[in-house]
Amino acid sequence: MPAPVNRLKQALADGKQTIGCWLVLGDSYAAEIAASAGFDWCVIDNEHAPNDLRSTLAQLQALSQTPNQTPNQTSVSAVVRPPIGETHILKQFLDIGCQSFVVPMVENAAQAAELVRATRYPPDGVRGVGASTARASNFNAHADYLHTANDQICLFVQVESRVGLAALPDILAVDGVDGVFIGPSDLSAALGHLGNPHAPAVVTAIDGALDAIAASGKASGIFAVDPVDAERYLARGVSFVAVASDINSMTTALRQTASRFRQ
Repeated sequence: MPAPVNRLKQALADGKQTIGCWLVLGDSYAAEIAASAGFDWCVIDNEHAPNDLRSTLAQLQALSQTPNQTPNQTSVSAVVRPPIGETHILKQFLDIGCQSFVVPMVENAAQAAELVRATRYPPDGVRGVGASTARASNFNAHADYLHTANDQICLFVQVESRVGLAALPDILAVDGVDGVFIGPSDLSAALGHLGNPHAPAVVTAIDGALDAIAASGKASGIFAVDPVDAERYLARGVSFVAVASDINSMTTALRQTASRFRQ
């Protein structure tokens, strides 16, 4: 039996647009609620959220076991954002069953190539071989996992700095990179507009990057929990759009309710 088919990778390769939710509460209950909502994917954030390997595992389990509110009632695709793109960190996430990644702060083609190798078994990469005891292979129930796992990895690299923008053409040329994700918050800070991703210079830089990604034939992604921003990016063809986050949805709803009844 081969490695499980990565439905997100397949959808992106088919040119489909997808929407998702960012999970930053670090809680499997919250992940289960998000999984049932009808998103195509959820990102479990380990960069800016209180997550670790075990909380990520619990959320992967919740996502895989919860049918979403779509006509075919499939489970949502799980994506992990590691705190940093280090081989030993990615290895652990791979072994607990993650097939899709958004790796932050990628600034050159060599770094992108290292990430490709970190997520692949030899001879295509340097991923350590421990699948016989790993959740990724369903604890060795997928007998052909080692020979099929590489093909099911979906890798987004995150470009969010001046250096990364300058290197974008070279990054896009790296085989094994499925897409490039633009980080508006860090990018706006890098461009001298901290806290203002709507500054004209930032918007121009983002649009230019998205055009370059589209021209390369690879998938584009962006974080856009503002509905107006999300609709704009979807209209221009971005294929991997984070339209919500668990904490943003929770804080907005609770504050609106509290404000209503204070009055």
